[in-house]
Amino acid sequence: MLDPFFPPVPLLSAFSEPIANTLNLITLPLHIHEVLLAFTFYYLVNVYGSPWISTRLFPREYLSLNRRTRLNWDVHVVSFVQSCLINFLALWVMWKDEERRGMDWRGRVYGYTGADGMIQGFAAGYFLWDLCISAMHVDVFGWGMLAHAVSALTVFSFGFRPFVNFYAPTFILFELSSPFLNIHWFCDKLHLTGSKIQLYNGLVLLTTFFSCRLVWGTYQSLRVYQDMWAAIQNPGPLTFFDNSTTSVPEKIHSIDMEMLRFQGEGIVPVWLACTYMGSNIVLNTLNFYWFGKMIEAVKKRFTPARKQKVDAKAEGISEVQETEKVVMNGSAHKAVQVEKTEIRRRKA
Repeated sequence: MLDPFFPPVPLLSAFSEPIANTLNLITLPLHIHEVLLAFTFYYLVNVYGSPWISTRLFPREYLSLNRRTRLNWDVHVVSFVQSCLINFLALWVMWKDEERRGMDWRGRVYGYTGADGMIQGFAAGYFLWDLCISAMHVDVFGWGMLAHAVSALTVFSFGFRPFVNFYAPTFILFELSSPFLNIHWFCDKLHLTGSKIQLYNGLVLLTTFFSCRLVWGTYQSLRVYQDMWAAIQNPGPLTFFDNSTTSVPEKIHSIDMEMLRFQGEGIVPVWLACTYMGSNIVLNTLNFYWFGKMIEAVKKRFTPARKQKVDAKAEGISEVQETEKVVMNGSAHKAVQVEKTEIRRRKA
């Protein structure tokens, strides 16, 4: 399946060729416009789009946030937009791209289709933006998010060799859980903590995260390891390939040869397999770690009140805490807010 997006700008392709040749990213010039477009789009959403729409939909909540939390809010908006877009594109490509369905291990390792390359480009553009924002604000997002950004960008950049280009839409489906993760975060900031909306969303979040990242992700990781092992065990190009070129002879017009036209010598370097597997293991490990944290976060929002009530009954004490804001007018006609806390205790 050809790239359904508009063709690359010749100037951008020429600009990217030195980097592509140095890093052996052969198909990068074909998708550099998608990488840069995605990076620019998410930058604009972060800097301009999120503040604009947030001040109109949630003016009181958004404007009351401190700098750190507002930065986090804008990043979550970008994540929400990106995950919705890339999931739709990935599912569409997997449904429409008939060539990738018939690929064997050689096609899945060395094969290339323009549609998979498009997913690769848009994903790489987002992870490049994610890497920049995580590195600039590591004090806010932590080293785990930085490691995730580095690993994700590394894995998706290898697709431009092309190497396991087939798995670009496959692994991007990790993002199916991201919209619900962002909604869960927004519920806390919109004073909906413990609400039914957050409860139902939390259940969907745990289900999609477990299904897409842990089950689907682990299964697909095992498949890609098997394919790489097959490639390492069976080095060399197909018999009708010229080892000195990455192009296919003009007399060959089959679909298979079109998909494998970038195969080259058909050798997977050990460093490439190890780097890919290492990055993939980092991502899977983080997914299992974050899933445990998610369970704790969801439970924390719905069990403490119940537990506190049970403990209070056991001790024979009923405690109710109320907090209200009292507005007082001073002599200078300024409103002063005073927090008033009332605690009532009753012995059983």
